[in-house]
Amino acid sequence: MVTIGFAGVLACAPVAHAVTPIGPVPLQQGSDCDPNYSGPCVPIASDVDCAGGSGNGPAYVQGPVTVVGNDIYDLDRDGNGTGCES
Repeated sequence: MVTIGFAGVLACAPVAHAVTPIGPVPLQQGSDCDPNYSGPCVPIASDVDCAGGSGNGPAYVQGPVTVVGNDIYDLDRDGNGTGCES
């Protein structure tokens, strides 16, 4: 019979590894983000449009974003609950 001491148990424990995101990280919801949307930060501005679309800003958001309140910036054109899908 082989006895493994406490150190042997620790050596077998799983080790957590930090994961570094690749590419830009979407801004998190905060005080400068409109609470009507979740996901990437939709800035509070006079008008917000989807990045890469035909809107004229002055602010833009890279989607997709989920509408959780009123779609005050009309980002969800088809009404399915997700804005800036393309």
